[in-house]
Amino acid sequence: MKKLFVLCLILAFSTSIFAQEKDKKATKAKTEKTVKDKKEKAEKKKEKAAEKKEKAAEKTKKTAEKAEKKADKMKESAKKEAEKAEKKATKAKESAEKTTSKAKKAEAKVRETTEKAPKTPDKVTGMYNGKKVYTGPRGGRYYINSNGNKTYISDDK
Repeated sequence: MKKLFVLCLILAFSTSIFAQEKDKKATKAKTEKTVKDKKEKAEKKKEKAAEKKEKAAEKTKKTAEKAEKKADKMKESAKKEAEKAEKKATKAKESAEKTTSKAKKAEAKVRETTEKAPKTPDKVTGMYNGKKVYTGPRGGRYYINSNGNKTYISDDK
């Protein structure tokens, strides 16, 4: 009887040991599955994050290219405007040179007309208030005031 009791106990312990091993194997398989699933999810998240980074990089590249194109267009328009301004300035210089040459010609003509008249020096004919009195070619009498201007004297005096 003792032997039978001992055998029953051994059988009971052995079944419980095997049952635990099965449970351990099942839990190991479950944990392995969950670990694999978690790894896969983490890899998917990493891939998505990498894709997002790539998209963001592409967007920044595109915006940078657009900005460069705008800058190039602005440079070109500025160059065109500068060229236009230079053309206007040269035209203005040419017109100014033309007007100055015309003015010089007109001035030369005026000089020629004034130089043709005979010049005779005015004669000193007397004194008036302590200043010399000059008589002009047509008979007008005057003196030079303190400002250097001619002051004519009326015949009444």
